[in-house]
Amino acid sequence: MAFKRITTDALVIGAGIAGMQASLDLADEGFKVLLVEREPSIGGKMIALSKVFPTLDCSSCICTPKMSATAHHENITVMTYAEVQNIQRAGSGFEASVLQKPRFVIEKDCVGCPLCEYACPVYLPHEFEGNLGVRKAIYVPFSNAIPQVALLDIENCIFCGLCVKACPKGCIDFLQEPEEVTVEAGTVIQTTGFQLLPKTVQDRYGGGRLPNVLDSLQVERLLAPHGPFGGVHRPSDGKVPDSVAYVLCAGSRDLSCGVPYCSRVCCMYSIKQAMLLSGALPLVEVTIYYMDIRAYGKGFEPFYRNAQAMGVEFVKGSVAQITEDEEHNPIVRFEQIDGDGQPVERKHDIVVLSLGIVPSENTGNDFLASLDPEDDFVRRTHTSLAPARTDADGVFVAGVAAGPKDIPDTIVEAGAAATEASAYLREHGFRNQVAGQSNNAERESVSTTGQGQE
Repeated sequence: MAFKRITTDALVIGAGIAGMQASLDLADEGFKVLLVEREPSIGGKMIALSKVFPTLDCSSCICTPKMSATAHHENITVMTYAEVQNIQRAGSGFEASVLQKPRFVIEKDCVGCPLCEYACPVYLPHEFEGNLGVRKAIYVPFSNAIPQVALLDIENCIFCGLCVKACPKGCIDFLQEPEEVTVEAGTVIQTTGFQLLPKTVQDRYGGGRLPNVLDSLQVERLLAPHGPFGGVHRPSDGKVPDSVAYVLCAGSRDLSCGVPYCSRVCCMYSIKQAMLLSGALPLVEVTIYYMDIRAYGKGFEPFYRNAQAMGVEFVKGSVAQITEDEEHNPIVRFEQIDGDGQPVERKHDIVVLSLGIVPSENTGNDFLASLDPEDDFVRRTHTSLAPARTDADGVFVAGVAAGPKDIPDTIVEAGAAATEASAYLREHGFRNQVAGQSNNAERESVSTTGQGQE
């Protein structure tokens, strides 16, 4: 295993929209930032969305320039396909251990061409497409990934050598090893994001068993113009759906799942998807099964009313079970709250589960900040006056790592985290001295000193 040491002002963990915004704000102040992302590309969940609510602006059009600005900023060093293992306090700063996983591709030589991908004969489910599309054993993560560098899935590679022959730069390296990186940083910002509650948590919804029961992120990819099917088709047979249903609070506000809280964004992203489906498929019937509609933000209530005006049906009912018929049409069994209370069954072509939001898998790593025992999100000392502060001095949090929220709130919180981190760095003398009266800090570049291999 190779070893390396990096010295920086701020370590930001997670390169979604919160991590990128916090990194850019700190970098614009002249601080050196190391941004670590566990996935092979920066962008987080936002880059996979079709549009954002309530404006219906293109998500990729907002996120891609932010990704580019982050990757090209002179004060930001990006480490993708890397995971922070643990963080320890070192004086007023921190020392972190980061594992750089091997891509089995020489990153500095790869030009992001798809020739290796074209040559590979192995087809696998594509994680970025919610496992609805396919990828090869060697592939560029997605069309606007940053860095635009191929990744070799060594566990599913058959070592046929066709990618080696096809690569014009000779950058395939089957002997790459993991690299352990020690990071010395003055402050830490945790922006580790979220994941959806697994569909299999509640068997009554049929998630993971029924092919036409999807989660909301999968439908985001179906609605995206560069999605896996080139349009909205149901997975079992490719049929264009005539009837689509949404089940709100699928796992949220449900003690049996261990998720007693409201995930905040589910109502609005479901309404957004319903409106987009109505626009893409004018004849489709969209039904939303709900217990409460929580349209809490600016412009959210008119957005909800517009969906009703477009013909989206809202049924106030508690869904008890989802089964399917012999043609894989999902059947929703529910109790209509506003009716006589009797169970009702309805058949649809596709059912979408608006699953609850839970902390990302790596939120619980040893990052010094405590987790809230009620929900496992990062605990904040004062959510109103200091929303970015944790109970660990010098460690700050932003975005959904601290609890469910939408994109605008995430960006605002990322700015707050950068401000707190900047103040901490200045207070503890991590900022280099400026020359004369110039406002431009003359900074040393991030040092990367190799210390041998074993």
